[in-house]
Amino acid sequence: MTGASPAEARLQDAADIAAAAAKAALRFFRGRLGIEFKADESPVTQADRGVEAEVRRLIADRFPGHGLYGEEHGIEGGDARALWVIDPIDGTRSFISGHPLFGFLLSHLVDGRTRLAAVGMPALGEIYTAERGKGAFYGAERLKTSGRSDLKSATIYVNEGEKIWRAHPQTFARIMSAGTTRRFSYDCYPYALLAMGHVDLVIDFDLQPYDYLAVSLLVEEAGGVMTDWW
Repeated sequence: MTGASPAEARLQDAADIAAAAAKAALRFFRGRLGIEFKADESPVTQADRGVEAEVRRLIADRFPGHGLYGEEHGIEGGDARALWVIDPIDGTRSFISGHPLFGFLLSHLVDGRTRLAAVGMPALGEIYTAERGKGAFYGAERLKTSGRSDLKSATIYVNEGEKIWRAHPQTFARIMSAGTTRRFSYDCYPYALLAMGHVDLVIDFDLQPYDYLAVSLLVEEAGGVMTDWW
């Protein structure tokens, strides 16, 4: 990026890496996949591992000395001031069933604080970015949440509804009576819809850092609030 600040150049790097991750994921999408299940019964595929390996290579080439933390391959250089956090395929159940709403999540932390984020939707050809203090964007379009504060009239997405129902049935019952429109989901796309103002609230459960760091910055920079359940 000619004339770009270091932060702007790094944000473009994040977007470029998200685009490369999309190409890598689409080579596997709706193909034959070797699928395994982790201890928590979530699936992992050859695609998850392959995409993360490609992303790690790209980051190591561009940012030698930065740490890496990925869902599939763990932490490397975790004591570095700068750390990239990777979720190669967010929504693996969508991916393995041929559903296009799977994503890619990338965040960049400095001294433990998220500075940049990229959220990619490979099958949709969409990439969202955010920079702390500078806003959230879809391409050149700046994003803004709906600003709706009336829960009764809210459009709500519920991620991991089955897990919520099993672990907190009373809370799940309350969720099912909230808002005017509710939709179940299993991936990061609702957060992009939230940042764009199409959705008013996203409820999620049992998240790891690679699940929430990128989408948190995207939502907050679009004017939204991320908080825990309690």
